[in-house]
Amino acid sequence: MAEDKNALNQLNIELAEDIAEGHYSNLAIISHSNAEFILDFIRILPGVPKAKVKSRIIMTPQHAKRLMLAISDNISKFENQFGEIEINDNDPHMPPLNFGGPAGVA
Repeated sequence: MAEDKNALNQLNIELAEDIAEGHYSNLAIISHSNAEFILDFIRILPGVPKAKVKSRIIMTPQHAKRLMLAISDNISKFENQFGEIEINDNDPHMPPLNFGGPAGVA
């Protein structure tokens, strides 16, 4: 019986080769409506005034909160192993945290 329950809880996830390569992003813009969160991942380069969204992820508020908790947990584990991650808020090449402006409406 326990084996049947474990079999039902397993999920096979396939990672296609082109997706596995990933996209480098050094800026994320997050907006939301009452029904969804939109995460745009962007790569900006110093001295280049234009940047493209490399990936857009749309998720429910519940999944967005699960993602936030998972990232927080992973950052804690990373910092326990490698030390505190420092953020330089004075980096002239990075936009301010409120760069994305007001929340979007879908």
